[in-house]
Amino acid sequence: MAEPEVKSTALKGGSEEKDPEEDQHKEEGASGSKEGQTQSSSQDDPKETGEASGDKPMEIGRDTHQFVRRVCGARGLVQRLELQGRLERHTGCVNTLHFNPSGTRLASGSDDLRVVIWDWAIRRAELEFDSGHKSNVFQAKFLPHSGDSTLAMCARDGQIRVAELSATQRCKNTKRVAQHKGAAHKLALEPDSPCSFLSAGEDAVVFGIDLRLDRPANKLVTVKEGDKKVGLYTIYVNPAKTQHFAVGGRDQYVRIYDQRKINENDNNGVLKKFCPSHLVSSESKTNITCLVYSHDGTELLISYNDEDIYLFDSNHSDGADYRRRYKGHRNNATVKGVNFYGPCSEFVVSGSDCGHIYLWDKNSARIVQFMEGDRGGVVNCLEPHPHLPGMATSGLDHDVKLWAPTAECPTGLKGLKEVMKKNKRERDEDSVRHGDQYDTQLLWFLMRHMRNRRPPRARREGADADTDESWSSPDSSDEEEGGPDNVQCMSS
Repeated sequence: MAEPEVKSTALKGGSEEKDPEEDQHKEEGASGSKEGQTQSSSQDDPKETGEASGDKPMEIGRDTHQFVRRVCGARGLVQRLELQGRLERHTGCVNTLHFNPSGTRLASGSDDLRVVIWDWAIRRAELEFDSGHKSNVFQAKFLPHSGDSTLAMCARDGQIRVAELSATQRCKNTKRVAQHKGAAHKLALEPDSPCSFLSAGEDAVVFGIDLRLDRPANKLVTVKEGDKKVGLYTIYVNPAKTQHFAVGGRDQYVRIYDQRKINENDNNGVLKKFCPSHLVSSESKTNITCLVYSHDGTELLISYNDEDIYLFDSNHSDGADYRRRYKGHRNNATVKGVNFYGPCSEFVVSGSDCGHIYLWDKNSARIVQFMEGDRGGVVNCLEPHPHLPGMATSGLDHDVKLWAPTAECPTGLKGLKEVMKKNKRERDEDSVRHGDQYDTQLLWFLMRHMRNRRPPRARREGADADTDESWSSPDSSDEEEGGPDNVQCMSS
């Protein structure tokens, strides 16, 4: 993909232009709404929603926050998203992206075992450090209300580690706080807690981690279907009901738990389960690669491997079917992410094996934006900015890409129909195959791209054997021993 000219990130004014041609939505798979295709026009209306009351004129900047929220959720700006630039530092696939709460810094983690903290606005790496992990870093997240001084991480080695960052752009150390007996793909932050979070692993275990305790990790539940353990790929805390969390993994069910009421002798501790009705008895091997709650916790978005993306009402009763279905992308080769976009979760965004980024209008399930996002062929991570219109993405390429709504004209969705047809054709061809294809392809991709890593021990600077002992849980595995639990980190 040719490098576009870097443009100013200032939002452009002017009147809305008419929507791009939408005839591709008549093709099979372009629209997947289970309910009516009613499109809200409020997102496209450029007029102000209210005027100043009385005879006094409206003060400039008076409703800035409300205006910014409207802008970030405007369909016209989503259709103007384009590549602004790249952040280049990693030497392996970038598996995780996370903005700090204020949106001024961006953390990225990679197969190269490094974590980089970026001042993304000026595209400068402020801090680079060795994560302490022994295999692919899958997530690195700022803990809220920690002053950006605490970063939680998980990886393919099953370790959950915490990095302590200083105000002088240094990493003081990293410590292991829990150990899964298998890869740990995702962490779930508790929105108001600077010291508590959850982790989920392929060993089917969910740990609750409290950094205030001498032994931070506490096993909350082992996820099962009947007597069979269900390995986990994803976990998320409900932002409105923080005692509730949802998990997904190696079967078709989303399971919701209440931390206060987990009794594994009663329905395996599950509060309720969701699954698209046609997948309940499906013979195909279906996995959940990612799930997220909406901004207010009322909706749950689930991405299935080599299936579609589904929207559920999280307040519905156990067994309720989905409300919306989003089609067109391909999710087969990697553990692919999905996310909401917009301050009120107005859009759905996902990467794809075809190397493109898809954005759907949440209510109509129509594709409203389609961008080439990865020359390596797969887009995995999509991280919307918490306050501004724009996002960061990554995939098999070794860089991070930044997107902002600076295009002069809305997208024309050029080439969308052809790519969607190709995705559907390849999915149909793969559906006739049998066996554990998903795990085979995932292993193939991991092994292929691990070859590009630099030797991890050669990069580790300032390691100190005299640092504090790591925290570990009673359920920690000795199978993953062999590397240091504490790593002294140097700034880049």
